[in-house]
Amino acid sequence: MKFFLKMFMACFFFLAAPALMHRAHAAESNLQIVESFNQGDKVQNPNDPGSKRKREIMFIMGIPLLIMLISTAVLGIAMGVFGKKVFLAHMVLASLSLCLAVVHAIVGLVWFFPF
Repeated sequence: MKFFLKMFMACFFFLAAPALMHRAHAAESNLQIVESFNQGDKVQNPNDPGSKRKREIMFIMGIPLLIMLISTAVLGIAMGVFGKKVFLAHMVLASLSLCLAVVHAIVGLVWFFPF
């Protein structure tokens, strides 16, 4: 019985020694890998607009979005307070505003996340 226990312990240490040695060097090698990625040159897509142009596009998208949101609110107030029959126009502007707001948010996240 002691023989099998000693054989088991010997095999365990024989098999576990490389893993323990690898663990000691893993932190150092991981750091080197991360540093190599940080030092690497970023490849720019030639079709990707610059940061200034991205902000201009977002601003150009934001202007009609604000106009449609204000128009939707005005039509909603006209319906609710003054009893005007502008429900169809209100709903069309609301749906266009929602679509443009979603596109504006997605483009902003894709272009400017992680700020």
